[in-house]
Parts: sequence; structure tokens; C-alpha cells
Amino acid sequence: MTVPPVELDDLADPAAGFPQATREQWRTLAAEVLRRSGWDGSPGEAEAALTTTTYDGVAVAPLYDAADLPAAPRPTRAPGPWDVRQRHADPDPAVTREAIHADLENGVTSLWLDLNAIDPAALPAVLDGVLLDLAPVVLDAGPRTAEAAEAFLRLAVEGAAGNLGADPIGLAARTGATVDTGAAVALARRCAVDHPGLRAITVDALPYHDAGGADAEELGCSVATGVAYLRALTGAGLTAEQAFGQLEFRYAATADQFLTIAKLRAARRLWARVAEVVGGPGAQLQHAVTSSAMMTVRDPWVNMLRTTVACFAAGVGGADAVTVQPFDACLGLPDAFARRIARNTQALLVEEANVARVADPAGGSWYVERLSDDLAARAWEWFREIERAGGMAAALERLVPERLAATRAGRADNLAHRRDPITGVSEFPDLKERPVSRRPGPGLAATSGGAPGRGLPVTRYAEEFEALRDLADAQPSRPTVFLATIGPVAAHTARAAFAANLFAAGGVATVTSGPGTDPAAIAAAFRDCGTPVACLCSSDRLYGEHAAAVAAALREAGARTIWLAGKGEYEGVDATLYAGCDALGVLRATFDELGVDR
Repeated sequence: MTVPPVELDDLADPAAGFPQATREQWRTLAAEVLRRSGWDGSPGEAEAALTTTTYDGVAVAPLYDAADLPAAPRPTRAPGPWDVRQRHADPDPAVTREAIHADLENGVTSLWLDLNAIDPAALPAVLDGVLLDLAPVVLDAGPRTAEAAEAFLRLAVEGAAGNLGADPIGLAARTGATVDTGAAVALARRCAVDHPGLRAITVDALPYHDAGGADAEELGCSVATGVAYLRALTGAGLTAEQAFGQLEFRYAATADQFLTIAKLRAARRLWARVAEVVGGPGAQLQHAVTSSAMMTVRDPWVNMLRTTVACFAAGVGGADAVTVQPFDACLGLPDAFARRIARNTQALLVEEANVARVADPAGGSWYVERLSDDLAARAWEWFREIERAGGMAAALERLVPERLAATRAGRADNLAHRRDPITGVSEFPDLKERPVSRRPGPGLAATSGGAPGRGLPVTRYAEEFEALRDLADAQPSRPTVFLATIGPVAAHTARAAFAANLFAAGGVATVTSGPGTDPAAIAAAFRDCGTPVACLCSSDRLYGEHAAAVAAALREAGARTIWLAGKGEYEGVDATLYAGCDALGVLRATFDELGVDR
């Protein structure tokens, strides 16, 4: 067989020879698929039916093309490795010093010190042996910022780099303190004159993310905070260029890969617009931190996957520095293994996956470009609303808390209904997992001196499900629900697995009756189980034939609550379990029926 030669011109257009696809063709095909699930719309409505909306109200379409590309320019970070920044919060100076040296010897390039946990007076011991002109240091001391900054400046050598971490607005968001920019301005003036490698101010957007806020809300709050600091700095005599050079922005990176990429790209676009108006340099220095809110106590090993995706998104999004939380960070003080995995996650993405070798690798993607532009537009609207309220400090009194509370409520509803699934917690929980314990210590969300009951709340998405798991684990015997599996295995496997997964999300075990349709045999198995709660599991056809009889037999055997996996009304059934039902409500009702004191 002779293979004809291939000319280079033949490879110029990979789509050559294929018929040109149109958006209308896609809509027709999508409508055909949707109709199989009972949807009865027209092809022209298929795209809208498959469009979802973020918590900011930004539409995410199922399909994008060149028409979706925005015309706005895209500020990008130059290619090259990002700064691998590790956080340290162990109050023991010797332990922290040892961990710092281990990090710096194994790929970490800058340090983030939580001086709410570490005594600022211990800085000389903590940083003993660290070359401050080679390893930038970022401080986070909350109400002790001035004290911590003085302690660090006494150590600073010529060429020292990093950030003193002053953030009075972020502190107010965390703690409810009154905003006072005086100390931050004074530090910025000292840095601008005497320490050109140091910045004084961090614009920390994590308080708004940790309070349940959405991406555009986080962005808008950060821009409003940055603008407030620019006003304070230029009002104190710094030039616009000096003022811009004193700010570093901190954002959350989540396991929602594309939203994280879009958020960081949108942040640079927003800050470039501020610089255009003010007349300063447009580059925004970004520090991305893997989200504390997305982390779980249960099945914490899954956190390694979450933080890997978040770190990848932060790198692709163009962050200048990235902090990967150790997988056990929300359990207490991370151990050496967790810290090693955290820094090696970054090393792999930079050195092996080569994520940092391309400037703006997501640039040109119709989806990412549109999402970045829409997110920036929504964030700018929110920023202007904050400005109309009198600026960020004034908006923290009412506007910002109320907006975040509304978003938090919407997110909580989605979490309760498992529309926002949490792997290992609300989905695919492991009742046999062995608990992981760590030495007590401040979590990342506690940074900046946050205090319970003051300032914005600190949330974790998994906490309500985990609270039920803790309650179930504390019982003398594990709460149990009986699954009445009606018919052959093939008829009930899917719904039995669904029901078992739902109950396990609250720490409730399940016992199945085995295959069969005899109500008496199912009732006998129920009596042996010793629980007052049952759930029918089978196909719709077999429900129609047997659900009422099985439910009646279970009632006779002592069942006080009978669920049914699926939808429909059947005699003797109290309520149904289905994808999108209120899982937290089901679990709480089950606990009440089982006599578990909540």
C-alpha cells in the first residue's frame, strides 16, 4: 500500500474537508438529547435550558464561539515560575523555624507568617538563618501589625522583600474593629523611602470569600479596599506610582477551576481600569490562596485534590504568588507530611506540568474570555455600589454584610440539597474512615485575628453535614435506617445506593432487606434491624405493584417513618428522596425520629 505524500499546506487547517458546523445544528442535537429526559422545548430554547448561573448572577452557557470574545484588552503576568508561598502559624518558635528551613530547602520561595499565632517578639528566633534578601517574608498580624512590622524592620537587611501585611479594612471585616488607616499609611511611607523591596499593605479579599461571598463580590470588595488605600496614601503625600507599589492583593482559589482562572484575570482587568483613571501603573500583584471554605474535616485526604485543582487554576489565572493549604489545615496545625505534599503540589505544576511557562494560557478561550469579562463587569457594578455607599469602610457597616448574607443563604440551600456536592462529605462519604487529629492551632480563616461573633462570619461549606456526622459518631450505637429493597437486585441497586449515600452523609448506616417482593419477609428483616425508620428502594414499576403493601407491612412491624427513594405518591409513604431533595432536612428528620438529640 502506497501512502500519498502530505503537503504542509494540507495541515494548515485541521478542519479542512469537514462540513462546517453551525450553532443551530448544535441546538437541534442538544434539544433531541434533552427531550429524552422529558424536556419539551424547541431547539431555540435548548441553549437557555442548559445555561447555569453563578452566585453573582453571571450566566455560564453550554456553548461559546468567537462571537463571545470581548473586545477589552487582557492584562497578563509575564511567563515564569510563580512565587511558592508557604504559611506558618505554629506558636512554638523552634518548630516554626525548623518548618521554615525545611520549606526553603525544598522548593518554597517565600514565607507567610501568621503573627496572630506567633508572638511578634519571637521573629528573630523564627527567622534565624533565613536570608531575608533572598526569601521574601509576608506578615499577617491583624491588630498587632505595627508591633510585628517594627520587629521585622529591625531584622530587615538591604534588599529585604515581602509585605508588612497592614490591612485595617480587612481587619475590620474580620473583627468588627474600627477602620484606622494611620498606621498603614505610616508604614507605607517608610517602605517607599527606606525599604524599596517591601510593600506595606495587603488588600485581603479572603474575609469576603470566607463569609460565603461569591467571586464578583470578592473582587468588588477588593477593588473598593484598594481604592480606599490609594486615597489614604496619596492624601498622605505619596505619588500615585508609590501608592500603587505599596499594595498586594490576596484572593481565594477554589476547586472551581474556570471561575478561579476568570476571577484572577478579571481582577487584573479591574485594577488596570482603576490605574487608568488614577494615573498609576496598572499591574496588580496577586497572592492566591487555596480556599479555606472548601476544605473538609471529614475525609480530609480529598483536600489534596481540591487544592491541586485550585493551585492549577491560580497558576493558569496568572497569580504572582500561590499558597497551597496543607490538606489537614482545618484540623489544626499541619504535620510535616501535609506541608510536604502542599509544596510538592506546586513543584509538580511548575516543574513537571510546566504550567508557568506560558503567559495567560487560558487567553483566547471563548469561554474563559467571556466569563472573565462578565465577572469583571459584575464586580465593577458591585464596586460602584460600595462607592455610592461611602466607600469600603462605610459599606462594612451594613451593605457588605447584608449582600454576603444573601449569597451565603443561597449557597447553604444548594449545599443542603447537594446541588453543590462535597466529595467525601455530602457525596460518597466513608462511614469507616479513621479520624485524623492534629495539634490545635489557628485555621487559615482565623488569620488577621478574627473573633467569633464579631465582624463577618467564617464559614466552611461542609460544616453542617460534618456536624451531623459528629453527632452520629457520638451515639452509643450508630443510627441506622432500614432499606426495603423490593424486587431483584437490578431493580433496586441504583436507588438503594443513592439512599445509602444520602444517609451516610449524616453518619447514618443502612441495612438492606435483600431481594424479594414478599411484604412479610421484608417486615421480618425490618424487625431484626431494630430501627423505626425505613426507606423503600426499587423501580417505578415495582413501586406501583408493591410499595403500598410493603409500606403497610412495615407500619405493622413498627416503622414510624417510611421514605421512598424516587418520586411519586404511594399509600403509606411519608416522603420521597430524590436528586435535589433537601438532604440536610431528611437527615435532621431522621435524627429526630431515631431519638438523637440535636
